[in-house]
Amino acid sequence: MSINNIFQFLVPKDKKFFPLFEQATHKLVLLAETLHEAVNVPKDQREEYLKKIDELEAQIEEINHQTHLELSRNFITPFDREDIHTLIKSIDAVADNLQGAASRMRLYQIEKITKSIRKLTEITLESCQLIKIGVAQVEDLKTPKKISDVCKRINKLESKADVVFDKAVADIFENESDVKNIIRYKEVLSSLEQATDKCKAVSNILEQISVKHS
Repeated sequence: MSINNIFQFLVPKDKKFFPLFEQATHKLVLLAETLHEAVNVPKDQREEYLKKIDELEAQIEEINHQTHLELSRNFITPFDREDIHTLIKSIDAVADNLQGAASRMRLYQIEKITKSIRKLTEITLESCQLIKIGVAQVEDLKTPKKISDVCKRINKLESKADVVFDKAVADIFENESDVKNIIRYKEVLSSLEQATDKCKAVSNILEQISVKHS
């Protein structure tokens, strides 16, 4: 058992890092919800959703920054410092890729939202909801199976997203003759697919934390 773990028996319940994790995952779910809503409204209504996504991504980035400040101020942490750093950074990376997809929709003036884009935003939303559940479970490391179950579901969603992405890209090259449109749609799809990869990265760090403390 590490010195840090021994100290956990002697200190009060963490009042700094878990609230920051809770704020980050809450805003991550809001961001994913907003993106899914954005692809289900007409183009002329989309901008207000995209602005909200920018704001939420900036707020998550600030929570990431605040977490690293707390790491520099606090010697005793609820679990390994490196894991805290990696966890909040991984959550931020999911937000970055979701915001990247939204930004590309604006930049490339995407008119028609394809079924594949909608499906990928649906998958990322479900993945983010599971991340919120999984991170909340980290506060009680006496239930590693719950974390493991959440991580398995996230990993399955990532595999599902890969299938959707591959088919979507194949369809674009087969049916789209305009090179500009091929680039536009592939960029948006790639950002969404990468977001699911980042969700899997969060699940990996959750599993690592769970194994270390089980």
